[in-house]
Order: sequence, then structure tokens, then C-alpha cells
Amino acid sequence: DEIADAISEAQKSYQSGDLVATKQALDTASQLISQRNAEGLAKALPKALQGWTADDADSSAVGLMALGGSMASRQYRKGETNDVIVSITADNAMLTQQLAVFANSQMAGLMGKLIKINSEKAIQTKEGDITMVIANRFVITVNGNASADDKIAYAKAIDINTLIKMN
Repeated sequence: DEIADAISEAQKSYQSGDLVATKQALDTASQLISQRNAEGLAKALPKALQGWTADDADSSAVGLMALGGSMASRQYRKGETNDVIVSITADNAMLTQQLAVFANSQMAGLMGKLIKINSEKAIQTKEGDITMVIANRFVITVNGNASADDKIAYAKAIDINTLIKMN
């Protein structure tokens, strides 16, 4: 396993006193873990709903504009003009801000209408875009130019249990 190998390499470098090589190996292990997490996030993305097509899921564990974390997203299309994009981000620095918004109903209300998606609290903007925080670790956004009802349908189709098992 690549992750175990990188950790083992870090341990050997540390024991030999090479802190530079230790850090590089640990950074590699951290990146590999983030990549594996991103692949897990992609599994929670919904399949295309009836009448829609879906692009392949895109997952990444890059710096996300220096905010860190893992992300997976998929774009869905219906006809020439309707699209929905579902994105799931984990362990991102923006999570703290999202948690603060969701913890304060008045602040959440300023961002949009509070709604329930299955049993999860969500915020829906005037445009119908949806933001949810799951298990205090995952930020889900559903946006695009499709109708608010289509965005809600895609939000409901996300496999929340897959995310909770990753927690």
C-alpha cells in the first residue's frame, strides 16, 4: 500500500535523523490519504437522474486554492440548457465558516432559506442553490442553472451514508 510505504519511509528517515526526507515522506503520505479520501467522496455523488446525463466524477486532493482538503464533483445535464453541479468538499479550511453559519439560524437565514434535505439541514439561495454540512466535516454544494426542484432532487440523491462512514 502506497500510504503505508510512505509512512514507513518517513519513519526510517526520522530514525536516521534526516528530517527533510521525513517531512517529504510524510507530505507524500498526507497527499495520498487526501487522494484516497477524494475517491471516497466521488462514490457519494449521485448517478444521473432519469432524463439527465452525467459527466465522470472529478476528484482532487490538491491545495484547493491553499485551503486544503479533498473534493469531488460531477456535472449533470438535461437538454441544451439545464445543468446541475454537485460538489463535496472535505477537511477544507472553509468548513469552520460553514459550521458557524449552520450553527446560527439567524446567520443562515441571511444566506437563504433554511430547508431540510432528507434529514439534513440545508440553505437554499434565491437561485435555488443548496449548501449542506454533513457530519461537521463535509460541505456539499448543489448549483447550476436548472430549477430549484431539480437541485433539490440531486441533493436528495447524494449518498449521505457513504460520507458518514468516511467520518
